[in-house]
Amino acid sequence: MNIRKELQIFAAMAAIFSGFYFLPLGTPRFDGAVQEALALTKWYAREHVILCLLPAFWIAGAIGAFVSQQSVMRYFGSNAPKATSYGVASVSGTILAVCSCTVLPLFAGINRMGAGLGPAIAFLYSGPAINALAIILTAKVLGLQLGVARAVGAVAFSIVIGVTMHLLFRREEKTKAARMAELPDPPAARPLWKTAVFFGLMMAILIFANWSRADAETGFFARMFAAKWWLTSASATALGLVLWRWFGLLPMRLAVTALVVASIALLAPTDPKSAVLAAVFGLAWATAGRPGEAGEWFDQSWANAKQIFPLLIAGVLVAGLLLGRPGHEGLIPNGWIEHAVGGNSLGANAFAAVAGALMYFATLTEVPIVQGLVGSGMGAGPSLTLLLAGPALSLPSMIVINSVIGPKKTAVYVLLVVVLSTLVGWAYGALA
Repeated sequence: MNIRKELQIFAAMAAIFSGFYFLPLGTPRFDGAVQEALALTKWYAREHVILCLLPAFWIAGAIGAFVSQQSVMRYFGSNAPKATSYGVASVSGTILAVCSCTVLPLFAGINRMGAGLGPAIAFLYSGPAINALAIILTAKVLGLQLGVARAVGAVAFSIVIGVTMHLLFRREEKTKAARMAELPDPPAARPLWKTAVFFGLMMAILIFANWSRADAETGFFARMFAAKWWLTSASATALGLVLWRWFGLLPMRLAVTALVVASIALLAPTDPKSAVLAAVFGLAWATAGRPGEAGEWFDQSWANAKQIFPLLIAGVLVAGLLLGRPGHEGLIPNGWIEHAVGGNSLGANAFAAVAGALMYFATLTEVPIVQGLVGSGMGAGPSLTLLLAGPALSLPSMIVINSVIGPKKTAVYVLLVVVLSTLVGWAYGALA
């Protein structure tokens, strides 16, 4: 008998038994936290999975199926021109406008295809951190100075963190680059411009479907919001034609899918998620089991979903249990957080960075949250710290990032975001 192994099994059994034996059911704090965990997960499932995650899974799968590793290495590899790779990655968020969880399938896709760690991390940070609408909303609600500081800080952070990660793990990066360089360069299946149009249409669907309502009733953002589903439909129609003409998907299955989606949109115009979900299932029906690229596209997308979705849901549950939803409490009282981020001390900034890294912020929700904390005494420094750390990180995203690049790199990435956010917020608070 292996005594050590048996003791480990006994310890695990004892821990599980003790957890249930001493479960504080019936106490208001615990029961409220459980309700918050379920409420946050329900909200996340309704507001983000269908419109954000599902399109992101298909885009990530398309990267693996339709983009060669050599192409990724040419623009995002360790030996790619730094100005190109970091320049594109650092401003990607202005176009994507995604949250810290939606960017994960895209990050996993380019990482799997051989992107250098530095550019991939820069993309991972900038995707949710440099949302153009969020920057504008920050400047309008919290002041122009804080809005500019957030924009400049987020772009600089993505580059600094990406370059630092590359330098810290450069030996692994050299090995990875050498291994990728040995791969043969396959002949292009189609012209580059066709692939660009294909990805552009998928990105357009993701962006338009998730376009947020602006505060103003007029102006560009308000007009875009009013037309978001028309723009989404036009992009989806164009994508269907591209899949038929350029990628060889069966026209009958695409036509049936389009007919079902259009019927749902007409019968339930106030429930666009049902039409989007039908389009996703129709695309799966048109690609699953197909030979060549189409089948590979489905396989890659399904592999991303299997890896990421369960971890995200588990992470959202834990985040809701600990911190609750905005305006509600989990196990950690909101009063503790409000008290800890008061003033502009180094400790207040550090607490804001850690709290922001653990909380889940949907796109644009960080601004009203910070506005409420400012009203409760939050200083200018911790405000910027929370805006720099919060949108880019969350407990669910950390869990998924760990599954993609491992615990060591994940820990370094999280530490860099927290430390840099703390120091920059502290300096900003001292100068503001």
